[in-house]
Amino acid sequence: MALQPSLRPLIIAGTQHAPHTLDVFLDFVCPYSKKLVFAIDAVLRPLLGPGGKYDGKVHIIFRPQVQPWHSSSTFTHEAALAALRVAPDKFWAFTLALFKRQEEFFDIPTSTLTPLQIREKLAHIAAGVIGEQNVPAFKDLLALKSTPNGGVAVTDDLKYTIKFSRQNGIHVSPTALWDGLVANEISSSWAEKEWVEFLEKKVIV
Repeated sequence: MALQPSLRPLIIAGTQHAPHTLDVFLDFVCPYSKKLVFAIDAVLRPLLGPGGKYDGKVHIIFRPQVQPWHSSSTFTHEAALAALRVAPDKFWAFTLALFKRQEEFFDIPTSTLTPLQIREKLAHIAAGVIGEQNVPAFKDLLALKSTPNGGVAVTDDLKYTIKFSRQNGIHVSPTALWDGLVANEISSSWAEKEWVEFLEKKVIV
């Protein structure tokens, strides 16, 4: 499991030291990523959580996968990383909230908005999840205030996630790795039956 310590809340299911790892590369403005996220929430998190069949055997890492052909992809991923820093225990809740409203950040709806307006919309979503008291810190992490081209406070975290994707040859979302290898058979359309069959075949501890 390769993950810098500050990003450990990207482990969204299972326990940190579980022997099997499922990496899922997801983009907040990808409809197929949305389908996979809600399958993870409904099917995999219970199976990997306390009392689940695979408790202690598998963990899932959310890998932010910015897809630059969607103009607002970077902004949504920055927002998720800001939420992770401010309220790490609410990262998954923010993820679900953002995916539920992902259409607001599609290309056409955001085509007439400035970056500041997009970030304000994201802060409004965050307020309902991480709490109003954390919104000032959330906004501060997304404020441009270093050099004219220096990004925001979570830019280094975003760079880390992008570099990880690139060095592993990940091009699109959703893509999944099982124990470090691309698992092409995994589909965003999988329901409980397919996931249960997959785990029964793959989990060997």
